[in-house]
Amino acid sequence: MDNESCHILIVEDDLHLRELLTTEVSEAQHQVTAVASAEAAQAELQARYFDLVITDLRLPGADGMALLKLCQSIEPPPAVMVITAFGSVPQAVAALRAGAADFITKPLDLDQLQLAIQRALRVQRLQREVEDLHGLLDGQSIPGLVGQSRTMQSLVENIALVARSAAPVLITGESGVGKELVARGIARFSKRKHGEMVAVNCASIPEQLLESEFFGHRAGAFSGADAARSGLFAHADGGTLLLDEIGELPLAMQAKLLRVLQEGCIRPVGNDQERPVDVRILAATNRNLEEEVQAGRFREDLYYRLETFTLEVPPLRDRGLDIELLAVHFLQVFAKMNQRPAMRLSSEALEVLRHYPFPGNVRELRNAMERAATLARSSTIEVWDLPPRLRQYRRSESAQHFNFADILEDGIMPSLEEVQQRYVAHVLERTQGNKRRAASLLGIGRRTLYRWLNDSDPD
Repeated sequence: MDNESCHILIVEDDLHLRELLTTEVSEAQHQVTAVASAEAAQAELQARYFDLVITDLRLPGADGMALLKLCQSIEPPPAVMVITAFGSVPQAVAALRAGAADFITKPLDLDQLQLAIQRALRVQRLQREVEDLHGLLDGQSIPGLVGQSRTMQSLVENIALVARSAAPVLITGESGVGKELVARGIARFSKRKHGEMVAVNCASIPEQLLESEFFGHRAGAFSGADAARSGLFAHADGGTLLLDEIGELPLAMQAKLLRVLQEGCIRPVGNDQERPVDVRILAATNRNLEEEVQAGRFREDLYYRLETFTLEVPPLRDRGLDIELLAVHFLQVFAKMNQRPAMRLSSEALEVLRHYPFPGNVRELRNAMERAATLARSSTIEVWDLPPRLRQYRRSESAQHFNFADILEDGIMPSLEEVQQRYVAHVLERTQGNKRRAASLLGIGRRTLYRWLNDSDPD
């Protein structure tokens, strides 16, 4: 942990001391930016994230205390160490009370400096990890990943664990379950959270353009390459790259990807030299890659390189009450988007959602709630506001054990009204007289059911 490279900003107006600090911090394998004033430091802080700021308290223009206050307004704030003359220790203590992590006195003891830097970075890192883990375990910190089922709680805990690593992660699950949300959660709580998170659907790129899209090309490398292009790996350098639908990659491209994972270098199309990249790979697929390996469509060595950590996102049908939570969440989102008052699900509509298998998973539920929130005539979503396939599923499920031959007597064809009456009676029998559930299964409102039954006394 202590040997991890961090980005440190040094703010010191004394040129000799600034160069000495830069040399000492760089030798500890940290990335260093050094400036001479608080104003220059402000510009650097606006441009990029720093893990630690080391600043003299006495600076031309704004002083170190003003810079400390500025750092505390950044989200998340960097740790701050202050440098002060020996006779100004009370001023340093005031800086500690204002939020500084530590202070060192002039003349500098270089061994003490290194220990103080390690201590400040260690404390800051532990504080961030605790905050991030609390956020993950509370289920509040991964946008869009809503759920309280055991399977989702287990998934969130595993996201928190693998986020700490730099190893590849393979995210599996059916189409529409939210694999990209899981990938973004990993990136958000990893040590690369301030780097780029780049996502690409491998199936959407023509095979002849894959190498150029991934690794870039120089100008004139091939017909149509009028200008140089950096490519996805270069764009994600220092961050995270999500390769969605990785099972769609052709074998030749799989071999090139494996080499990048092993060597940490890419070669743009048309270039003779490689360039290093520092990218964490997340891969997602709805295919069974083990079966793909056995069928010869996916490289075994790449598969074993990717599945260091594997996270399986559960299908919506296995998430129990999460269906209701997600439905309510999406209704709130779309009601706000459409500038409508808060919306709710009727008990009948909720019953339909609970029994529908959602082959399209969370994506299908989201689309159903968008449709309902847009077309509903009131703030309550009724069964008839749901997409026809959801309503028809319940009707077909009820009808699958209903034998129409049973209502034919001696070859006499009954009227449509009689068929309706007998079928309604069958559904009521199956629901043990529960009119609310029977209406839901029939895809009608309870008022309509009461009218059909000539029954004006609600249950």
